[in-house]
Amino acid sequence: MKRDSRFHIAVIPGDGIGPEIVAACLQVLDILQERLGGIGLDYRKLEGGAGFYQKTGTAFSDESMAVCKKADAVLLGAFGLPEVRYPDGTEISTQFDLRVEMDLYAGLRPIRSYPGLPRVLADKRAALIDLVIVREQSEGLFYSRGRGTVEEDQLAWETMKVSRHGSRRISEFAFRIASRRAKSRRRTGKVTCVDKANVLSSMAFFRKVFAEVSAKHPEIKSEYAYVDAMAMNLVKTPWDFDVLVTENAFGGILSDLAAGVVGSLGLAPSADIGEKHAVFQPAHGSAPYMAGQGVANPVAQILSAALMLDWLADQHGEPRLAHGARILERAVEKALTVVCPIEFRGQDGTAAITKAIMTQIRKV
Repeated sequence: MKRDSRFHIAVIPGDGIGPEIVAACLQVLDILQERLGGIGLDYRKLEGGAGFYQKTGTAFSDESMAVCKKADAVLLGAFGLPEVRYPDGTEISTQFDLRVEMDLYAGLRPIRSYPGLPRVLADKRAALIDLVIVREQSEGLFYSRGRGTVEEDQLAWETMKVSRHGSRRISEFAFRIASRRAKSRRRTGKVTCVDKANVLSSMAFFRKVFAEVSAKHPEIKSEYAYVDAMAMNLVKTPWDFDVLVTENAFGGILSDLAAGVVGSLGLAPSADIGEKHAVFQPAHGSAPYMAGQGVANPVAQILSAALMLDWLADQHGEPRLAHGARILERAVEKALTVVCPIEFRGQDGTAAITKAIMTQIRKV
């Protein structure tokens, strides 16, 4: 239990549309605090990302990393500029640096449909889409980031790492999420292990460890799917799924696919969670071609803040924060019956969507 009701949030707006959607999110959080009976959020803004790398030669300073570690939570915007890259050709991705430094092993990617928006899928059951992709983030294929090699400009090597420790803790995390969702009656409680165990020994090992964890949770249904078949089924019958747990690279691909099925990455929040620290960020990129035009959709950023409030509520035993998360989620849902983001062929940009959400916060 935290001794006081003030929470210190490190905020890194980042690149492209990042500063715009972060500003919108902080406006919304300031209105929300009026409803939370003494809860306070204190922000410490930090620089980082591709633009910062251009200016300084580093994507994120050691001093800023220390601030993030001391903060109660970290709220990110978006990172990356296509023309700004490291010498090996990879993009500047400050969020990856935070994941490694803080051991943020669990990537949480909720995906749901909103009845007020146009549907991508014609099937009426598309209105029932409500799933979570749980992505292992400490190893898998992305473990090779910064470790890959190119031999004489003829051959490139990357290494996939899958450990018992990493597979066990991400599987346990997925079952905890499924249990919570079942208790809240959002879903019945099911975890699907997504792998490529028919081809890769590392994935067969991941499945084996998942099965061991599953046996400890008989109250939660479990099943298995190959990642290629899952990609198809997320398009054909996404309403059938509850919690999917998978390897790092697979999870990144399936998260974007699933967001496309509900219409936009602009609706997709994310959380990167470890034992002591957590970072919250929209799942979409920095979209520099949209920057400064006022057209960016801030919903994913705002829903990421709702995930942050939920996590802080758990960490500090503060139910008012969880109540705030529910207010934010309901406000977004109701606002999306009034406004329509531009990516859904609507006319509403950042300011209009933000205003609509703030209006609903005062009502719900």
